[in-house]
Amino acid sequence: MSKMSVDRQGVFQAILATIDELNETMPDNCKLDKSAETRLFGDQGKLDSLGLVNLIVSLEQHVADQFGLAVTLADEKALSRKSSPFRTVETLTDYVIEKLTDSDNG
Repeated sequence: MSKMSVDRQGVFQAILATIDELNETMPDNCKLDKSAETRLFGDQGKLDSLGLVNLIVSLEQHVADQFGLAVTLADEKALSRKSSPFRTVETLTDYVIEKLTDSDNG
């Protein structure tokens, strides 16, 4: 089985597609902007715990569809970090790339 190469733009696009999906179910005042600086979770983030779980589950599916790789984003390593990888779209992009790169080596 060939895996598609992991690139930053592809991961970013998967996150934006996930945001589009989430925004369809959210009230207008809670919709997420589609930019690298968008605050997702934590200080000034627009997502509550349930919203974050929905984002993660949907993003894991988008990543699997797009790159042919299964990835678990909400694990003990992610949750125990001093700085959450779920703060912004940019930190989430970096984290997904990190996870996909790790899974390539495993």
